[in-house]
Amino acid sequence: MAISQEQKNQIIAEYKTHANDTGSPEVQIAVLTAEINALNEHLRTHKKDHHSRRGLLKMVGKRRNLQTYLRNKDVTRYRELINKLGLRR
Repeated sequence: MAISQEQKNQIIAEYKTHANDTGSPEVQIAVLTAEINALNEHLRTHKKDHHSRRGLLKMVGKRRNLQTYLRNKDVTRYRELINKLGLRR
């Protein structure tokens, strides 16, 4: 259901802005997107798993808040990230 540590490390390596970066908005949004996609696949097969659905909605809300923060802080970084991740917004 959750992404593995190797996948998470690979995502962090791809989206980090400097050598020790694990907490920038870009990294957080990318990790949340991967977790959301994995949870979506889980919920396609387990339609009645409402506890996981609640966790999914919380992750989507957190990602939306991070996207709003990044958009207000630096629009070019926001647009590059959205295009790279393939998100609609």
